[in-house]
Amino acid sequence: MKSSRLLSILLLLQTRGRMTAAELAAELEVSPRTVYRDVESLHAAGVPLYGDAGHRGGYRLLAGYRTRLTGMNAGEAEALFLAGAPGPAAELGLGPALAAAQLKLRAALPPELREQADRMRTRFHLDAPGWYAADAEAPFLPQVADAVWHGRVLQVRYRRWKEPTDVDRRLEPYGLVLKAGRWYTVAGPGPRTYRVDQILRLSVAEERFEVPADFDLADHWRRYQEDFHARLHAGDAEVRLSPRGAARLTGAAARAMEATGVAEPGGWRRATLPTESLDQAHAFFLSLGADAEVLAPPELRSLLAATARTLADAYGSPPAESTR
Repeated sequence: MKSSRLLSILLLLQTRGRMTAAELAAELEVSPRTVYRDVESLHAAGVPLYGDAGHRGGYRLLAGYRTRLTGMNAGEAEALFLAGAPGPAAELGLGPALAAAQLKLRAALPPELREQADRMRTRFHLDAPGWYAADAEAPFLPQVADAVWHGRVLQVRYRRWKEPTDVDRRLEPYGLVLKAGRWYTVAGPGPRTYRVDQILRLSVAEERFEVPADFDLADHWRRYQEDFHARLHAGDAEVRLSPRGAARLTGAAARAMEATGVAEPGGWRRATLPTESLDQAHAFFLSLGADAEVLAPPELRSLLAATARTLADAYGSPPAESTR
């Protein structure tokens, strides 16, 4: 919609300063010709917007000109209040700042939008961690966030999963990511990813660093997740699942069932599911009990059969008398 695009141009120039027609077009996903027409419309409406010619030219607003938030629509106002996650903000030490910002935003909204934003805040609540995930205490999160913001090097004692578990690291924290209730810092050199709750000791060095100009946190995290999931998929298992067993699949296994599942008599389905390791697959399919039959690979089927025989022996006779 043109009116929304015109407001976006105003806000972009207000927050970023001078921008070229090509930069505005890329941001708004339109052609430069459309930007030229929009700029003419803003001129006609009396907006003090002018352009500079030359290699370093572009459009900018007259110094001191500010547009107002009354141009927001209902969906935008609701989204802003829904995006205000009080839990993560408080963990970063920004709880009071978030509350103050929301109060100012609410005061700037027209009455009808204020009412809709208030309704959104009372009807929706964000709780990111999973049901069975324990709260990950990250006592050094505010210090890491401050180092991210000010470009300060950190010296940390970090606990990792492999030996030696406790190691000393020099970190250049490029950014912070909140994933499933846990905070991660992406830090150079590398960069590499560290769980903030696994930092045992931290000191802030006098040394400063610059984030590489070509580093994009969102893009890096997307590629990191793709690599993580690729490494998790170490093999495949051909299985038969009852309707109840199939209903218990989640994530990649559920998607594989949808893609490869073949119906069999009695409502059962045969499919090829991804596995992380022999031990993980053994524990998972054992948890499905009689609702799953592993057909391949042979070593996984043999391991499950051995476990089943051990269980049958254990439960095939009365329990041993207590010695107490």
